[in-house]
Amino acid sequence: MSNKINRLLLTGAAGGLGRVLRRRVADMANIVRVSDVAALGDAAACEELMRCDLGDFAGMLALLDGVDAVVHLGGMSTDGPFEPILNANIRGAFNLYEGARIKGVKRIVFASSNHVVGFHKQTDRLDATAATRPDGNYGVSKAFGESLSSFYFDRYGIETVCMRIGSSFPRPIDHRMMSTWLSYDDLTELIRCALFAPTVGHTIVYAASDNMPSWWDNRHAAHLGWTPKDSSEPFRTEVEATVPRLDPTDPAAMYQGGQFVKLGPFPPK
Repeated sequence: MSNKINRLLLTGAAGGLGRVLRRRVADMANIVRVSDVAALGDAAACEELMRCDLGDFAGMLALLDGVDAVVHLGGMSTDGPFEPILNANIRGAFNLYEGARIKGVKRIVFASSNHVVGFHKQTDRLDATAATRPDGNYGVSKAFGESLSSFYFDRYGIETVCMRIGSSFPRPIDHRMMSTWLSYDDLTELIRCALFAPTVGHTIVYAASDNMPSWWDNRHAAHLGWTPKDSSEPFRTEVEATVPRLDPTDPAAMYQGGQFVKLGPFPPK
């Protein structure tokens, strides 16, 4: 691909990471179409604003019209009852990929999650071949999205980089995040690599900075050319001094999903 996309779609642009990335992807495209179900504020010079419910297929088709690539952050980002996750993360993911097939979009960067593998132990080291072990409805929905993107590559040639995002915040705030933290700069560079690598096929990449200890091995994503530059280590002294450690028998301390493995259940209403 070239070093600039003509029209890039950024979904979930009103969310936490969406607000951060909205200005950071501006130099990756001539036009950035930003979308969310929530209000988006004023458009920057290079932006097109389109509100859309991901569960609305007709709305999704309009959203994808004229788009060359997608950074898909849209959807529910926490665990909770199934129905909202069904609409935003499962139906929304299907609408995105089926819409991309119809509209001829050939590259998607999909915000997956570490919660796809949340029931692996923190003592495990995982690569892209590790079995999915979701830790809740949210993790299940992201596992669905990964499977869907794999199918749409095998059947229709739509390339996807599935970013299994760890914890992307300004700084790590607890012991778990010392392994899962992803700086905004490293996330931005990962998206750039995912958009502009010549060929990505269907790639799963663990999106974390160069942290120690590391739970994840990205050998199968080496073709992206992404090397994280930041690390949680500068924050270790503060975290160790101010954040109590969990009891080692607490499931949140045993499993990679942390507190997510303890959420719920969420009975249907």
